[in-house]
Amino acid sequence: MRILKFNFFLTRGILLSIVALLNLNFACTEGLGSNTQDAFKHHVIFDTDANNEVDDQHALAYLLFSGDYFAVEGITVNATSGPGGSREPSHVAEHFDEARRVMQLCGVYDNIPLFTGADGSFEEIRNYIDDPNFDGHEAVDFIIEQALKNRGQELILLPVGKLTNIALALLKEPRIADNIRIVWLGSNYPRPGEHNQFWDVEAMNFILDVDVPFEIVLVRGGDPSGTAAVRVTQAQIIHRMPGKGPRISEPVTGRHGGTFYNWGDYSANLFEMYGMGGNPPGRPLYDQAAVAIVKNPEWAENYEHPAPLYVDGEWVERPDNERVVTIWEWFDIYGIINDYFVTMDNYVLVERP
Repeated sequence: MRILKFNFFLTRGILLSIVALLNLNFACTEGLGSNTQDAFKHHVIFDTDANNEVDDQHALAYLLFSGDYFAVEGITVNATSGPGGSREPSHVAEHFDEARRVMQLCGVYDNIPLFTGADGSFEEIRNYIDDPNFDGHEAVDFIIEQALKNRGQELILLPVGKLTNIALALLKEPRIADNIRIVWLGSNYPRPGEHNQFWDVEAMNFILDVDVPFEIVLVRGGDPSGTAAVRVTQAQIIHRMPGKGPRISEPVTGRHGGTFYNWGDYSANLFEMYGMGGNPPGRPLYDQAAVAIVKNPEWAENYEHPAPLYVDGEWVERPDNERVVTIWEWFDIYGIINDYFVTMDNYVLVERP
């Protein structure tokens, strides 16, 4: 299956070119041209704790500006911490508001749905899953609805925060496991710790025991093999981003105040206002790497591994486990960052199929 997916990606650009050349013929048959092109795009739900720091927003904008590669079914949010890396919980409404800002600034808010997901953890919510108004039901029910649709291809779930919404969807409707591919930005495996993992270990362990395609895009802070190495400097963003993206008619108030008419100006503001580390000052775009390796699997290395579990702060290996997960590491930093800026300069807005 992996070889077929790889070959599909390599031939995708050629096939899209053929479709474009034949568009005049397809136009004679109502709707056929659009549907044909959608068939060669990755269909995605992006699940995010958008207000956590600055990488979620940039990953979301990168996705929304890659309409030649992705068809976005919707955006869902969950709650971890607020800005600044605090371990104090934030409210899911703050993450909803930040995702909405980015979608408005990218010019897609009226076309792509946004849903509120879980405030609490998997263990706090799971016993209430039959209650129609359980914590996170809007996002969870949307994921299930979309995963059960017959679209002729897998639905890619791209969680770049905690895994609560995804685990709850699998718990409530196990049949979706046959129709989805989960690509999660999280974990320092085989080391302990990591933000997204920390906020809901039980959700991760639940998915590690479900027979569902599960790919882990490793963070590995301080290690050159993780997405922590996919880093941009503050100066790069402030120099290159202002003015990028479509100009909207009504201004959007930013997380730190101020008003903005395009994504690029808000991107620069986020990097001006958020604490920067390193020399020169900058931040990793962890979450963008998860979008990037779906767009181009050659931008990282991957291998399959028997699914472990995380118990009492340590990874427990299960070498005889027939259930395997895919591990992504050693990212092409130049390829990913360069494609981000190229995409900002030549954006194609996503559409909902």
